[in-house]
Amino acid sequence: MLPQGQGGLLFFEWDYQDQNHNWSRHSRAPAADNGDKLLWTSFFRFGLQYMFNDRWGLQVDAPFAHRYFRRDDGTGTGTNEGTEWTDWGDMRVKALYTGFFKDMSLGVDFGLKLPTGNYTHEGADRDTELGTGSTDLLLGGYYRAPLSADRNWSAFFQIEGTLPLFIRDQYRPGLEVDASAGIDYQGIALGNVTIVPFAQVLLAGKTSDRGANSAQPVASGYQRVLLSPGLELLMHPFMVYADVEIPVWQNFRGDQLVASALFKLVIAFSF
Repeated sequence: MLPQGQGGLLFFEWDYQDQNHNWSRHSRAPAADNGDKLLWTSFFRFGLQYMFNDRWGLQVDAPFAHRYFRRDDGTGTGTNEGTEWTDWGDMRVKALYTGFFKDMSLGVDFGLKLPTGNYTHEGADRDTELGTGSTDLLLGGYYRAPLSADRNWSAFFQIEGTLPLFIRDQYRPGLEVDASAGIDYQGIALGNVTIVPFAQVLLAGKTSDRGANSAQPVASGYQRVLLSPGLELLMHPFMVYADVEIPVWQNFRGDQLVASALFKLVIAFSF
């Protein structure tokens, strides 16, 4: 959804991950080493991106999620207790600047993640709540470049950092940086539908959570690399995007639940 001209884009995004096995440092670890046993989540993201001209724009999105969390009850009997809930997450508001080149191939964004999500659900740790309770600074950017004379092949790069500024109840989530680099091909058409296959490498890193109410001060923070093939279908004014994200290298501090794959679907309407 990189900006390509003046106008707006309404989008709905669904992400799913099933964190069902324990991981410590660079390898899978015994389930008995982690009191958390299962964490699966469906994220639903509703958003608007609007470019006022070829220089400035705005993006707003509000996440909604359904989550199930199960952990050992601590009695030593091997009994697990679970909690399931649905609630809002933290809203993001960002300004976009794309005026470096006429083709809008380079852009930056900056804004805030607002503490609109619930972070007090009973039975969940602060690091498994749907909201963090913090106000975070968002900084990022993107670049895309043609790789062939006909511009069917292109490369793209994106990065975004999330830095907590103001916290609540003595819990400070870690600093997070996410980046991607990939290629796509836009030379396939079926009638009036353009089919765009792509492949990308995703990089993600997060420092450990801090504060007196950090549930896992020695079991948070990570670095990981994922490979992500995907497909985009373009039929103006609609767009459908789908990918699967597969971890190929991971380094988790302490014992943490991880997913074997992550799934994403986006449906958008431009106007």
